[in-house]
This record gives sequence, C-alpha cells and structure tokens, in this order.
Amino acid sequence: MTDLRKTVERFWAAAEARDWAAFSDTLAEDVEYTLPQTRERIRGRERYVEFNREYPGDWHLTVERVIAEPDQVVTWAHFTVGLDEMYAISFFTGDGSGRIASVTDFWPEPYEPPAGRDHLSERY
Repeated sequence: MTDLRKTVERFWAAAEARDWAAFSDTLAEDVEYTLPQTRERIRGRERYVEFNREYPGDWHLTVERVIAEPDQVVTWAHFTVGLDEMYAISFFTGDGSGRIASVTDFWPEPYEPPAGRDHLSERY
C-alpha cells in the first residue's frame, strides 16, 4: 500500500511551483477530474495537466488542512487569483500504485467556466 496523503501533498506542492512534470507524476494515466459547479469533467493525465497549465491568472494556493484515509484524501485549500481569494475542498482517490485516480473539487459558488478550455473538458 502506498501513502496517498504524501502523493496529494506532492500534487499541491508541484501545482504551486508550476512543476508540471512533478505534477504529472502524481497522476494515474486515466485520472478523472470533476468540477460539480461547472458540470465539467476532464479525463486523462495529459488533459488534466494542460488544464492546470492553462488556467488563467496569477493563481497561488496554500493547503489549510489535509484529512487522509488509506484510499482517500480530502484537502481544504486557500486560493488567490490576482486579488480574488477563495477556498476549495478537494476529494482524492488513489489507484493502488500511489498515483491519484480521481479529483473532485468543490468551490464556494457555482459559476460558468471561463472561455477557452472547452477543448479540454466536456460539460455534463
């Protein structure tokens, strides 16, 4: 068994550092990312990394809390995008080999997705 908590901590550190190779290494090839507020789903490591790489604005994050069980991790993170501040709760599951199999992010308010990322996601 691998430590999913450590993988998730590496995931967030790599995201903040914009280290997309390290970020990618935390993900299963068939990772699935879900955003319930925008009804978007992104499937696959390459598309999910590109989604994060292309996210607009000068965003930064601080992980406020991590709650971990062997097969799932929940994080509460504080994000800034320019002058805007928001919190997100993220649920992670692992694939058994130490990589992240799924991520579901919950943001405080529903919103329409920004223009320009429809080539990476599907609406549901």
